[in-house]
Amino acid sequence: MPDSQKLRDPRQPGAPIIPRASWDLGPYNRWTFQNVRDLTPTTRVWRGIGQPSNLGEAPDDIENIRFNHDGKEWTVGEVLAETYTDGFLVMHRGRVVLEIYMNGMRRHTTHLSQSVAKSVTAAASAGLIERGILDPQAPVTEYLPELEKTAYAGAKLQHVLDMTSGVLFDETYTAEDSHMAKVDVACGWKEPKDPSWPLTMWEFIQTLTEKECEHGESFRYRSIETDVLAFAMQRATGKALADIVSENLWIPLGAEEDAYFTVDRGGYALADGGFNATLRDYGRFAQMITNNGSFNGRQIVPASFIERTRKGGNNAIFGPDYRVALPKGAYHNQFWIDDVDRPALMARGVFGQLLYMDQESQFAAVKLSSWPDFLNIARTRLTFAAVRAIRTAIA
Repeated sequence: MPDSQKLRDPRQPGAPIIPRASWDLGPYNRWTFQNVRDLTPTTRVWRGIGQPSNLGEAPDDIENIRFNHDGKEWTVGEVLAETYTDGFLVMHRGRVVLEIYMNGMRRHTTHLSQSVAKSVTAAASAGLIERGILDPQAPVTEYLPELEKTAYAGAKLQHVLDMTSGVLFDETYTAEDSHMAKVDVACGWKEPKDPSWPLTMWEFIQTLTEKECEHGESFRYRSIETDVLAFAMQRATGKALADIVSENLWIPLGAEEDAYFTVDRGGYALADGGFNATLRDYGRFAQMITNNGSFNGRQIVPASFIERTRKGGNNAIFGPDYRVALPKGAYHNQFWIDDVDRPALMARGVFGQLLYMDQESQFAAVKLSSWPDFLNIARTRLTFAAVRAIRTAIA
Protein backbone atom coordinates (compact mmCIF):
# COMPACT_ATOMS: atom_id res chain seq x y z
CA MET A 1 0.00 0.00 0.00
CA PRO A 2 1.18 3.58 -0.64
CA ASP A 3 1.17 4.43 3.09
CA SER A 4 3.88 1.83 3.70
CA GLN A 5 6.29 3.69 1.44
CA LYS A 6 7.39 6.04 4.21
CA LEU A 7 10.94 7.28 3.92
CA ARG A 8 13.33 6.89 6.82
CA ASP A 9 14.01 10.25 8.41
CA PRO A 10 17.15 11.48 6.57
CA ARG A 11 18.29 13.26 9.73
CA GLN A 12 18.93 9.88 11.36
CA PRO A 13 22.41 8.29 11.13
CA GLY A 14 22.66 5.96 8.19
CA ALA A 15 19.48 7.17 6.50
CA PRO A 16 19.70 7.87 2.76
CA ILE A 17 20.49 11.46 1.82
CA ILE A 18 17.69 13.13 -0.14
CA PRO A 19 19.05 14.46 -3.46
CA ARG A 20 18.85 18.23 -3.65
CA ALA A 21 17.66 18.08 -7.27
CA SER A 22 14.62 15.96 -6.42
CA TRP A 23 13.71 16.66 -2.79
CA ASP A 24 10.16 17.64 -3.79
CA LEU A 25 9.55 14.56 -5.96
CA GLY A 26 8.38 11.07 -5.13
CA PRO A 27 9.26 9.02 -3.21
CA TYR A 28 11.13 11.68 -1.21
CA ASN A 29 8.04 13.86 -0.90
CA ARG A 30 6.48 11.28 1.43
CA TRP A 31 8.81 12.82 4.03
CA THR A 32 9.79 16.20 2.64
CA PHE A 33 6.29 17.67 2.26
CA GLN A 34 6.00 17.50 6.05
CA ASN A 35 9.53 18.81 6.70
CA VAL A 36 10.12 21.60 4.18
CA ARG A 37 11.85 23.86 6.73
CA ASP A 38 14.64 21.29 6.98
CA LEU A 39 15.33 21.54 3.25
CA THR A 40 15.02 25.14 2.05
CA PRO A 41 14.85 28.68 3.52
CA THR A 42 11.43 29.82 4.76
CA THR A 43 9.68 32.81 6.28
CA ARG A 44 7.09 32.70 9.04
CA VAL A 45 3.39 33.56 8.68
CA TRP A 46 2.69 34.54 12.28
CA ARG A 47 -0.51 33.27 13.89
CA GLY A 48 -0.56 36.02 16.51
CA ILE A 49 -0.81 35.69 20.29
CA GLY A 50 -4.49 34.84 20.74
CA GLN A 51 -6.05 31.50 21.53
CA PRO A 52 -6.78 29.26 18.51
CA SER A 53 -10.31 29.56 17.21
CA ASN A 54 -12.62 26.73 18.14
CA LEU A 55 -13.41 23.97 15.66
CA GLY A 56 -16.50 22.13 16.83
CA GLU A 57 -16.52 18.37 16.38
CA ALA A 58 -19.31 15.99 15.39
CA PRO A 59 -17.60 12.76 14.30
CA ASP A 60 -19.32 10.72 11.62
CA ASP A 61 -18.63 7.38 9.94
CA ILE A 62 -17.21 8.97 6.80
CA GLU A 63 -14.56 6.38 5.95
CA ASN A 64 -17.18 3.71 5.29
CA ILE A 65 -19.24 5.76 2.83
CA ARG A 66 -19.55 3.77 -0.38
CA PHE A 67 -19.80 5.10 -3.91
CA ASN A 68 -19.30 3.96 -7.49
CA HIS A 69 -16.69 5.46 -9.75
CA ASP A 70 -15.87 4.30 -13.26
CA GLY A 71 -17.67 1.01 -12.72
CA LYS A 72 -16.04 0.13 -9.41
CA GLU A 73 -17.33 0.41 -5.86
CA TRP A 74 -15.10 2.26 -3.40
CA THR A 75 -15.19 3.31 0.21
CA VAL A 76 -13.78 6.66 1.26
CA GLY A 77 -11.22 4.83 3.39
CA GLU A 78 -10.02 2.85 0.39
CA VAL A 79 -9.58 6.05 -1.61
CA LEU A 80 -7.53 7.66 1.14
CA ALA A 81 -5.22 4.63 1.27
CA GLU A 82 -4.93 4.46 -2.50
CA THR A 83 -4.15 8.13 -3.08
CA TYR A 84 -1.07 8.68 -0.87
CA THR A 85 -2.98 10.65 1.75
CA ASP A 86 -1.09 12.42 4.53
CA GLY A 87 -4.01 14.27 6.11
CA PHE A 88 -7.76 14.45 5.46
CA LEU A 89 -10.31 16.72 7.12
CA VAL A 90 -14.04 17.07 6.50
CA MET A 91 -16.20 19.85 7.93
CA HIS A 92 -19.98 20.20 7.80
CA ARG A 93 -21.83 23.23 9.12
CA GLY A 94 -18.64 24.43 10.75
CA ARG A 95 -17.87 21.24 12.67
CA VAL A 96 -15.18 18.64 12.05
CA VAL A 97 -16.82 15.34 11.11
CA LEU A 98 -13.62 13.54 10.08
CA GLU A 99 -9.93 14.16 10.83
CA ILE A 100 -7.37 11.58 9.74
CA TYR A 101 -3.57 11.61 9.76
CA MET A 102 -1.52 9.12 7.76
CA ASN A 103 2.10 8.62 6.70
CA GLY A 104 3.43 9.92 10.02
CA MET A 105 1.63 13.26 9.89
CA ARG A 106 0.37 14.72 13.17
CA ARG A 107 -1.94 17.52 14.25
CA HIS A 108 0.94 19.98 14.68
CA THR A 109 2.67 18.99 11.42
CA THR A 110 2.84 21.60 8.66
CA HIS A 111 2.46 20.33 5.10
CA LEU A 112 3.45 21.86 1.77
CA SER A 113 0.30 22.54 -0.27
CA GLN A 114 1.85 23.53 -3.59
CA SER A 115 -0.63 25.63 -5.61
CA VAL A 116 -3.13 25.93 -2.78
CA ALA A 117 -0.82 28.87 -2.04
CA LYS A 118 -2.37 30.65 -5.02
CA SER A 119 -5.81 30.72 -3.43
CA VAL A 120 -4.34 31.78 -0.07
CA THR A 121 -2.52 34.66 -1.76
CA ALA A 122 -5.64 35.76 -3.65
CA ALA A 123 -7.75 35.62 -0.48
CA ALA A 124 -5.19 37.85 1.23
CA SER A 125 -5.46 40.31 -1.68
CA ALA A 126 -9.25 40.60 -1.33
CA GLY A 127 -9.15 43.03 1.59
CA LEU A 128 -6.60 45.16 -0.27
CA ILE A 129 -9.00 45.30 -3.21
CA GLU A 130 -11.94 46.27 -0.99
CA ARG A 131 -9.92 49.05 0.65
CA GLY A 132 -8.84 50.43 -2.71
CA ILE A 133 -5.18 49.58 -2.23
CA LEU A 134 -5.36 47.31 -5.27
CA ASP A 135 -7.58 47.78 -8.33
CA PRO A 136 -8.21 44.62 -10.38
CA GLN A 137 -8.99 46.73 -13.44
CA ALA A 138 -5.72 48.64 -13.25
CA PRO A 139 -2.81 47.66 -15.49
CA VAL A 140 -0.24 45.41 -13.88
CA THR A 141 2.33 48.04 -14.77
CA GLU A 142 0.59 50.62 -12.57
CA TYR A 143 2.03 48.67 -9.64
CA LEU A 144 5.06 47.15 -11.36
CA PRO A 145 6.22 49.63 -14.04
CA GLU A 146 9.36 47.54 -14.60
CA LEU A 147 7.16 45.00 -16.42
CA GLU A 148 6.38 47.46 -19.22
CA LYS A 149 9.24 45.81 -21.11
CA THR A 150 7.71 42.34 -20.69
CA ALA A 151 4.69 40.58 -22.16
CA TYR A 152 2.69 41.81 -19.15
CA ALA A 153 2.47 45.25 -20.78
CA GLY A 154 -1.23 45.92 -21.34
CA ALA A 155 -2.43 43.18 -18.96
CA LYS A 156 -4.77 44.09 -16.10
CA LEU A 157 -4.41 42.79 -12.57
CA GLN A 158 -7.67 40.87 -13.14
CA HIS A 159 -6.01 39.01 -16.02
CA VAL A 160 -3.36 37.89 -13.55
CA LEU A 161 -5.99 36.89 -10.97
CA ASP A 162 -7.78 34.80 -13.61
CA MET A 163 -4.68 33.47 -15.41
CA THR A 164 -5.96 34.96 -18.64
CA SER A 165 -2.98 37.11 -19.55
CA GLY A 166 -1.52 36.30 -22.93
CA VAL A 167 1.99 35.80 -21.56
CA LEU A 168 3.86 32.77 -22.86
CA PHE A 169 4.68 30.49 -19.94
CA ASP A 170 5.52 26.80 -20.25
CA GLU A 171 4.01 25.04 -17.21
CA THR A 172 5.47 21.62 -18.13
CA TYR A 173 6.65 20.17 -14.84
CA THR A 174 8.83 17.39 -16.21
CA ALA A 175 10.68 19.28 -18.96
CA GLU A 176 14.25 20.18 -18.02
CA ASP A 177 14.24 23.57 -19.79
CA SER A 178 10.62 24.71 -19.30
CA HIS A 179 9.66 27.92 -17.57
CA MET A 180 8.64 25.79 -14.56
CA ALA A 181 12.13 24.30 -14.43
CA LYS A 182 13.49 27.84 -14.30
CA VAL A 183 10.99 28.73 -11.56
CA ASP A 184 12.34 25.82 -9.50
CA VAL A 185 15.73 27.53 -9.63
CA ALA A 186 14.50 31.10 -9.25
CA CYS A 187 12.37 30.26 -6.19
CA GLY A 188 15.34 28.67 -4.44
CA TRP A 189 14.13 25.08 -4.52
CA LYS A 190 16.81 23.83 -6.91
CA GLU A 191 20.34 24.66 -8.01
CA PRO A 192 20.74 26.17 -11.52
CA LYS A 193 21.37 23.81 -14.41
CA ASP A 194 22.46 26.75 -16.54
CA PRO A 195 24.47 29.69 -15.11
CA SER A 196 22.41 32.11 -17.20
CA TRP A 197 19.13 31.25 -15.46
CA PRO A 198 17.67 33.89 -13.10
CA LEU A 199 18.31 33.29 -9.41
CA THR A 200 15.27 35.16 -8.03
CA MET A 201 11.61 35.21 -8.97
CA TRP A 202 11.62 38.95 -9.70
CA GLU A 203 14.49 38.51 -12.14
CA PHE A 204 12.71 35.58 -13.77
CA ILE A 205 9.44 37.47 -14.31
CA GLN A 206 11.32 40.14 -16.21
CA THR A 207 12.47 37.53 -18.76
CA LEU A 208 8.88 36.81 -19.88
CA THR A 209 8.80 38.92 -23.02
CA GLU A 210 6.73 36.74 -25.38
CA LYS A 211 2.96 36.52 -25.76
CA GLU A 212 1.04 33.44 -26.93
CA CYS A 213 -2.37 35.12 -27.23
CA GLU A 214 -4.15 38.36 -26.45
CA HIS A 215 -4.78 39.29 -22.83
CA GLY A 216 -8.17 37.98 -21.71
CA GLU A 217 -8.58 35.60 -24.61
CA SER A 218 -8.38 32.28 -22.75
CA PHE A 219 -7.57 30.61 -19.45
CA ARG A 220 -4.17 28.95 -19.50
CA TYR A 221 -2.70 27.78 -16.24
CA ARG A 222 0.40 29.88 -15.52
CA SER A 223 1.81 29.58 -12.01
CA ILE A 224 3.84 32.73 -12.44
CA GLU A 225 0.68 34.87 -12.53
CA THR A 226 0.31 34.45 -8.76
CA ASP A 227 3.81 35.77 -8.20
CA VAL A 228 3.05 38.83 -10.32
CA LEU A 229 -0.02 39.39 -8.14
CA ALA A 230 2.06 38.99 -4.97
CA PHE A 231 4.70 41.47 -6.14
CA ALA A 232 1.91 43.96 -6.87
CA MET A 233 0.53 43.36 -3.35
CA GLN A 234 3.95 43.97 -1.84
CA ARG A 235 4.58 47.10 -3.90
CA ALA A 236 1.14 48.54 -3.04
CA THR A 237 1.42 47.90 0.70
CA GLY A 238 5.15 48.12 1.34
CA LYS A 239 4.87 44.82 3.23
CA ALA A 240 6.18 41.31 2.66
CA LEU A 241 3.72 38.66 1.46
CA ALA A 242 4.09 36.61 4.67
CA ASP A 243 3.06 39.64 6.73
CA ILE A 244 0.11 40.38 4.43
CA VAL A 245 -1.14 36.80 4.82
CA SER A 246 -0.56 36.92 8.58
CA GLU A 247 -2.45 40.18 9.08
CA ASN A 248 -5.29 39.50 6.65
CA LEU A 249 -5.81 35.75 7.17
CA TRP A 250 -3.81 33.83 9.76
CA ILE A 251 -4.31 36.09 12.77
CA PRO A 252 -8.04 36.77 12.19
CA LEU A 253 -8.66 33.08 11.46
CA GLY A 254 -7.32 32.21 14.91
CA ALA A 255 -4.87 29.75 13.39
CA GLU A 256 -3.52 27.06 15.68
CA GLU A 257 0.06 27.16 14.37
CA ASP A 258 2.29 29.54 12.43
CA ALA A 259 2.34 28.84 8.72
CA TYR A 260 5.32 29.55 6.49
CA PHE A 261 6.37 30.17 2.90
CA THR A 262 9.54 29.05 1.20
CA VAL A 263 11.64 32.01 0.04
CA ASP A 264 13.98 32.62 -2.86
CA ARG A 265 17.55 33.90 -2.66
CA GLY A 266 16.24 37.46 -2.38
CA GLY A 267 13.87 36.62 0.46
CA TYR A 268 10.68 36.65 -1.65
CA ALA A 269 7.95 34.26 -0.44
CA LEU A 270 6.82 31.89 -3.18
CA ALA A 271 3.18 32.84 -3.71
CA ASP A 272 2.52 30.26 -6.40
CA GLY A 273 3.36 27.15 -4.39
CA GLY A 274 5.49 27.59 -1.27
CA PHE A 275 2.85 27.75 1.48
CA ASN A 276 2.89 25.30 4.42
CA ALA A 277 0.33 24.92 7.22
CA THR A 278 -1.35 22.32 9.42
CA LEU A 279 -4.37 20.31 8.37
CA ARG A 280 -6.67 22.02 10.85
CA ASP A 281 -5.51 25.49 9.81
CA TYR A 282 -6.18 24.67 6.17
CA GLY A 283 -9.58 23.57 7.47
CA ARG A 284 -10.12 26.96 9.11
CA PHE A 285 -9.27 28.67 5.84
CA ALA A 286 -11.59 26.35 3.88
CA GLN A 287 -14.45 26.88 6.34
CA MET A 288 -13.98 30.65 6.12
CA ILE A 289 -14.31 30.54 2.32
CA THR A 290 -17.35 28.26 2.68
CA ASN A 291 -18.87 30.82 5.09
CA ASN A 292 -18.61 33.55 2.45
CA GLY A 293 -15.47 34.94 4.06
CA SER A 294 -16.71 34.92 7.67
CA PHE A 295 -15.08 32.96 10.49
CA ASN A 296 -14.05 33.31 14.12
CA GLY A 297 -16.68 35.98 14.72
CA ARG A 298 -15.51 38.36 12.01
CA GLN A 299 -15.62 39.00 8.28
CA ILE A 300 -12.12 38.06 7.18
CA VAL A 301 -12.38 38.06 3.39
CA PRO A 302 -14.99 40.39 1.88
CA ALA A 303 -18.17 38.47 0.99
CA SER A 304 -18.29 40.36 -2.30
CA PHE A 305 -14.95 38.82 -3.33
CA ILE A 306 -16.18 35.29 -2.56
CA GLU A 307 -19.43 35.87 -4.42
CA ARG A 308 -17.63 37.28 -7.45
CA THR A 309 -15.27 34.32 -7.39
CA ARG A 310 -18.08 31.74 -7.21
CA LYS A 311 -20.18 33.34 -9.94
CA GLY A 312 -17.49 34.78 -12.20
CA GLY A 313 -16.15 31.61 -13.83
CA ASN A 314 -16.31 31.27 -17.59
CA ASN A 315 -16.46 27.69 -18.86
CA ALA A 316 -16.27 28.91 -22.47
CA ILE A 317 -12.59 29.88 -22.10
CA PHE A 318 -11.78 26.80 -19.98
CA GLY A 319 -9.82 24.66 -22.44
CA PRO A 320 -10.27 20.94 -23.18
CA ASP A 321 -7.23 19.89 -21.13
CA TYR A 322 -8.90 21.23 -17.98
CA ARG A 323 -12.33 19.80 -18.81
CA VAL A 324 -11.05 16.23 -18.52
CA ALA A 325 -11.32 16.51 -14.73
CA LEU A 326 -13.83 19.38 -14.57
CA PRO A 327 -16.19 19.19 -17.58
CA LYS A 328 -18.22 22.20 -16.39
CA GLY A 329 -15.40 23.85 -14.50
CA ALA A 330 -13.85 27.28 -14.58
CA TYR A 331 -11.17 29.40 -12.90
CA HIS A 332 -11.55 32.82 -11.33
CA ASN A 333 -9.61 34.90 -8.80
CA GLN A 334 -7.04 32.10 -8.31
CA PHE A 335 -9.70 29.54 -7.33
CA TRP A 336 -10.97 26.57 -9.34
CA ILE A 337 -14.74 26.23 -9.75
CA ASP A 338 -16.07 22.67 -9.73
CA ASP A 339 -19.21 23.34 -11.78
CA VAL A 340 -20.37 26.73 -13.04
CA ASP A 341 -23.98 25.64 -12.43
CA ARG A 342 -23.20 24.80 -8.78
CA PRO A 343 -20.10 26.83 -8.01
CA ALA A 344 -18.24 25.04 -5.25
CA LEU A 345 -14.73 26.49 -5.01
CA MET A 346 -11.49 24.54 -4.94
CA ALA A 347 -7.86 25.26 -4.16
CA ARG A 348 -5.62 22.66 -5.78
CA GLY A 349 -1.96 21.74 -5.91
CA VAL A 350 0.17 19.18 -7.68
CA PHE A 351 0.93 15.86 -5.96
CA GLY A 352 -2.67 15.67 -4.71
CA GLN A 353 -3.39 18.79 -2.62
CA LEU A 354 -7.06 19.84 -2.43
CA LEU A 355 -9.34 22.19 -0.53
CA TYR A 356 -13.00 21.80 -1.51
CA MET A 357 -15.48 24.47 -0.37
CA ASP A 358 -19.22 24.26 -1.09
CA GLN A 359 -21.23 27.12 0.35
CA GLU A 360 -24.58 25.64 -0.68
CA SER A 361 -24.04 22.49 1.42
CA GLN A 362 -21.93 24.17 4.12
CA PHE A 363 -19.37 21.50 3.34
CA ALA A 364 -15.58 21.72 3.24
CA ALA A 365 -12.85 19.12 2.81
CA VAL A 366 -9.06 19.25 2.91
CA LYS A 367 -6.79 16.56 1.46
CA LEU A 368 -3.01 16.74 1.81
CA SER A 369 -1.10 14.15 -0.17
CA SER A 370 2.29 13.10 -1.49
CA TRP A 371 1.63 11.44 -4.84
CA PRO A 372 4.66 10.03 -6.65
CA ASP A 373 3.79 12.11 -9.73
CA PHE A 374 2.92 15.77 -10.32
CA LEU A 375 -0.37 15.09 -12.04
CA ASN A 376 -2.51 11.98 -12.29
CA ILE A 377 -5.93 12.33 -13.87
CA ALA A 378 -7.16 8.99 -12.51
CA ARG A 379 -6.33 9.95 -8.91
CA THR A 380 -7.75 13.43 -9.45
CA ARG A 381 -11.08 12.13 -10.70
CA LEU A 382 -11.23 9.48 -7.97
CA THR A 383 -10.55 12.08 -5.27
CA PHE A 384 -13.22 14.41 -6.66
CA ALA A 385 -15.70 11.53 -6.75
CA ALA A 386 -14.96 10.63 -3.12
CA VAL A 387 -15.34 14.21 -1.90
CA ARG A 388 -18.62 14.66 -3.77
CA ALA A 389 -19.88 11.34 -2.39
CA ILE A 390 -19.14 12.51 1.16
CA ARG A 391 -20.95 15.78 0.48
CA THR A 392 -24.00 13.92 -0.85
CA ALA A 393 -24.05 11.53 2.10
CA ILE A 394 -23.87 14.11 4.89
CA ALA A 395 -25.31 17.34 3.44
